[in-house]
Amino acid sequence: MKKELLFLFLLLTSYQMWSQQVTINESAGWLESAFVKWNPVSGADSYNVYYTGGGQTNKKIDNELIRSYGSYFRADIPGLTTGNYTITVKPVTATIEGSGTSTSNLTVIAQDRAGFAFQGGRVPGGYKIDGTPKDNAVILYITQNTKNTISMNITGASTNPCVGLQNILYGIKKGKDNRPFIIRLIGNITDMTIMEGGDITIENANNANSYLTIEGIGNDAVVNGMGIRLKKASNIEVSNLGFMNCNSTAGDNIGMQQDNDHIWVHNCDLFYGDAGSDADQVKGDGALDNKSSTYITLAYNHFWDSGKASLLGLSEGTTAGLYITYHHNWFDHSDSRHPRVRYYSAHIYNNYYDGNSKYGAGSTLGSSLFVEGNYFRNSKNPMMTSMQGTDAWDESAQKNNATTVGTFSGEAGGSIKAFNNTFDADIATNSMRFVAYGDTNPLYNISGKINSTTDFDAYVVTNRGDQVPASVKSFAGGNIYNNFDTDASLYIKNLVIDSPLAAKNKVIQYAGRISGGDLKWTFNNATDDKSSLVIPALKSALSNYTSTLIKVQGEIPVVESSQTLTTDSDINQTVAAQIVIEPMIFTWGGDATDATVTGLPASGISFIKNTTDKTITITGTPTASVSFSITTNGTGGTPAKLSGTVTFETTTTPSAGDQIHDFTLSAKTSTFYTFTGNLATNKGTVTYNGLTLTQCLKMETATTITYTTTQTSTLTLVFVEPAGTAKIDGVNYTATGGIITLAIPAGNHTIAKKDTANLFYIKTTYSTLGLNDNFESQKLILYPNPVTNQLYISSENIQKVEIYNVLGALLKTIEKETESIDLSNLTTGNYIVRVTTEKGSFTKKIIKK
Repeated sequence: MKKELLFLFLLLTSYQMWSQQVTINESAGWLESAFVKWNPVSGADSYNVYYTGGGQTNKKIDNELIRSYGSYFRADIPGLTTGNYTITVKPVTATIEGSGTSTSNLTVIAQDRAGFAFQGGRVPGGYKIDGTPKDNAVILYITQNTKNTISMNITGASTNPCVGLQNILYGIKKGKDNRPFIIRLIGNITDMTIMEGGDITIENANNANSYLTIEGIGNDAVVNGMGIRLKKASNIEVSNLGFMNCNSTAGDNIGMQQDNDHIWVHNCDLFYGDAGSDADQVKGDGALDNKSSTYITLAYNHFWDSGKASLLGLSEGTTAGLYITYHHNWFDHSDSRHPRVRYYSAHIYNNYYDGNSKYGAGSTLGSSLFVEGNYFRNSKNPMMTSMQGTDAWDESAQKNNATTVGTFSGEAGGSIKAFNNTFDADIATNSMRFVAYGDTNPLYNISGKINSTTDFDAYVVTNRGDQVPASVKSFAGGNIYNNFDTDASLYIKNLVIDSPLAAKNKVIQYAGRISGGDLKWTFNNATDDKSSLVIPALKSALSNYTSTLIKVQGEIPVVESSQTLTTDSDINQTVAAQIVIEPMIFTWGGDATDATVTGLPASGISFIKNTTDKTITITGTPTASVSFSITTNGTGGTPAKLSGTVTFETTTTPSAGDQIHDFTLSAKTSTFYTFTGNLATNKGTVTYNGLTLTQCLKMETATTITYTTTQTSTLTLVFVEPAGTAKIDGVNYTATGGIITLAIPAGNHTIAKKDTANLFYIKTTYSTLGLNDNFESQKLILYPNPVTNQLYISSENIQKVEIYNVLGALLKTIEKETESIDLSNLTTGNYIVRVTTEKGSFTKKIIKK
């Protein structure tokens, strides 16, 4: 009888379902994806969604792609090849599938895979060149509920399973898992329990066989309060994500921090970050920055009133081998840096510059920019080269005056080749100025005010394939264009691009997230074209942004613990013998009143608990592998727990030896340094480190010293002049007592003249940041950490304390016995503290709040 009643119930239910049709209210094909929206069906427990097309018939999609927004449901289908598709939606009740409703034909088009990211046949990310997932790709879905709990095993990880998105990425960081990864973010994702400096950090040890995509699903995937940081990563794709309210230590929405290659960032919406401490950071720091990375494509991104859109290059010190492409980006009322370039060869084409209040593309330090087919609407200064042309134009004096004006910190110039750009200038809203090489009556310039063969913004060619003559040089630095765009081995030479107007229309249609994203905003050109101020209403909309997403199908809501435990540190580390671990800092909060550490102290690793700041700091030099965990406790809520591992490697590759050059003994002969310039023996004598130095290298205009380091080092320069000067990687430095000592990051470096000086001795040593120098870490305590203003030091016989930023630049030195240091003048972020005592030196990382 019960079976018969159940059968009757299911029959009646299924009849109801079959009698109710799904009402589809919107559907469309997009870039290698499609979506459908429909009204809820009364009585339906869930929905099954199928697609036909691209060689598939009634292919069922994953549950996570189906979401409820209350008044409607939406399903997105990524990973489609080009062609026509239909999508069918079927309601499900009590496991019984009702009749479906299908869309009309939807046209899916291909992504625009152009640019340097694809050089050499690479296809960055987890998708094939046809848009479908690569063979054996691992697909992970990340929601607000699962960001800290998703779990999987990663080949080569220190501990498996890896729990939480960042720990999974830390496992991939080892570079030993060759499976393609596709990480799909759904909805509004806020700060995770484990991040690195407040960012989602992606690394894969530059494994050429490792591929990873991190992408948003639908039009409302948001990274909120974080950024995405790439370092030592290859073959990475970032797409279809909105970034807002970033408050990480690096401060970038998306930042390629160091040593990345073959990176493709496209179709992202880049909004305001939190204000930084500097005057030019009121809209956040960089929206999409790139340093020490190459073979990059940044395409179809939408910059929403960004203050500093895209910095390119920092201290690379070379123009060789650095390539990047910007195409079809919408610089929508963003102010500057579109991009601002040091060193790189940059292809900048088919972008829409829309009401930019400061400048478009800027070239410095020997960079070569090919700027073609762009549409400039009221971009105040479309192209600028440092220290010349428009950059040096003194509006009030009506003359060029590089000593009183200038945008690029007085850096030497680069070169810009321009072709077929459209200048759409309404002088009433934003005056535009552009000086072409050799133009005796430059457009948007006052005739006769400057010599346009020495003081110009760009060299405009008649034909796309024309080369820029070597006789055309930057006013400052005498740099020339490298004509990379005519190199037959690169993609540019034979590329067919859109006309500026066609590019503008394509950008408006496709830049940013699917259908323009879920946050809509209309700029007021009459005021916003000229203004670089924060728009209060837009800022408020971002600060108060909430998702309308209610539920992801099949997901069980997670009740967050009222006890919290957070960290910005890498809690799974591998270090070699005699190497200090990166300090790990944990903070408890919520209903947690304390936290307990298990597994430590052990094997050289110890911890310090600060109950006032509610932090636990783990430091030390391991002598064996150690596993540990931290668990909160309190009067209410569920305890929070984090576990980590320090893996001790018994073998290590010795670092390179110190590189010392004495011009008296060795003249200009060196296997490490390359010297260009003149020697002299009549500039005096210097006594240094027990040596009597009588021959020097004259620091003149043509003098350069170039070299390459593979790890952080300390550079020492010894001059006869007590206040001798040098320009090191483009930054000016002055000696104290005839000596410049500077921490230098790994990479290529250039030393050149600032003022006339005479250099007698140069040394590079490798015991600065990150090495222990045989000093016992337990005898050095820095607290509190994180620190607000005053940092206290517990150690004996302190001789010197040095504060460095994370790039290795020395910020502060105290050469005396001290117990505390005032850090109130430092901005929020990570810093390195090096303490020297009579027993040696030791380095620790601190966080400035």
